[in-house]
Amino acid sequence: MNTPLHLPLLRQSPSLKGKRVLLRLDLNLPFDQGGVTDAFRLDRVAKTLSFLQENGAKTLVVGHLENKDTTTPESLWPVFDVFRSRVSAVFVKNFEEAKQVLDTCAEGSFVMLENIRTWQGEKKNDPDFSKQLASLVDIYVNDAFSVSHREHASIIGVASLLPHYAGFLLEEEVVALSRSFTPAHPALVILGGSKFETKMPLVKRFIDIADKVVLCGALSNDIYKLRGYETGTSLVSKKSLDLRGIADNPKLYVPVDVTALVGEEVVGKAVDSLEATERIVDIGTESLNDLREEIKKAAFVLWNGPLGEYENGFDKGTIAIAQMIAESDAESIIGGGDSLVLISKLRLIERFSFVSTGGGAMLEFLTDGTLPGIEALLPPSVIPVETGIQ
Repeated sequence: MNTPLHLPLLRQSPSLKGKRVLLRLDLNLPFDQGGVTDAFRLDRVAKTLSFLQENGAKTLVVGHLENKDTTTPESLWPVFDVFRSRVSAVFVKNFEEAKQVLDTCAEGSFVMLENIRTWQGEKKNDPDFSKQLASLVDIYVNDAFSVSHREHASIIGVASLLPHYAGFLLEEEVVALSRSFTPAHPALVILGGSKFETKMPLVKRFIDIADKVVLCGALSNDIYKLRGYETGTSLVSKKSLDLRGIADNPKLYVPVDVTALVGEEVVGKAVDSLEATERIVDIGTESLNDLREEIKKAAFVLWNGPLGEYENGFDKGTIAIAQMIAESDAESIIGGGDSLVLISKLRLIERFSFVSTGGGAMLEFLTDGTLPGIEALLPPSVIPVETGIQ
């Protein structure tokens, strides 16, 4: 595998036998009272886990788990319960326990530390906290692409204090997503979701790279509003956005019809016929047919974000687009939290060329060609450029 970055790679590291390794993973898996409901992100780091085990490292696994309904950090125990079914591992609650176990455990062992966000120094990237964490180990490995846009201690701080490497998943993410900068043509980009302001830089970048950029979900509502259409109670950006060069670009496509909530009834409507009391909740039938034809023609498809209010049960458009891309012959790269959950439920993951574990991290990498967590691993002489990092 050739990487466009000069990343120090775990697979090229010196002997790890007996070395204590801090492995940063994204352990923020979906869960409920019954435990973890989807272990895709954990499945994707299997190669890194096997490499560390087979090469005799003593690995301290660090990650976080959060519940959006509370500010209190969740215990990582539900994730550990799944983790230990894959490899032999011990769970520790603090640095003292971690040190004791690492000092005495066998080579090839794994130790999982309690939710790293339990310590306030993590999100602050506190230098003293970084030193404490680094003191437990000899080597740092980042295999958490999906949180590498965060400037936290376990992503940035520790990397600056230790010999460091990119794990197999981080390497795969960088290689696959970098192909989006020079895609095969015709290249189609489909963007959905609810926050235009966070995706605006990505739209501006790919309107020049791709042959067609499709905006769906709340992103298209801002275009409708600019064009003078009634958007009713649909979600639109609260901030005033500069859409010059985008709204009238011939490469841009927004749905020509939508699925709207009219009272308690779900109705298909043309985009110029919405009433003030109605809300757009999904893409329309005619527009799905348009996208089917675009996908058939495409040699490359990049998709991020649902096409409607997926979280509220309006998922028909998002399911349809997932199935269309899965059935196409195009090289396909997809990512984003909601999209990831959906294709996992539909058992379509293997049908795409690459499925990114990142949501916000994927968007930021595609916009900038780098992430803070990636830059923390790079030699000082490596400078990010427009098409990635050279």
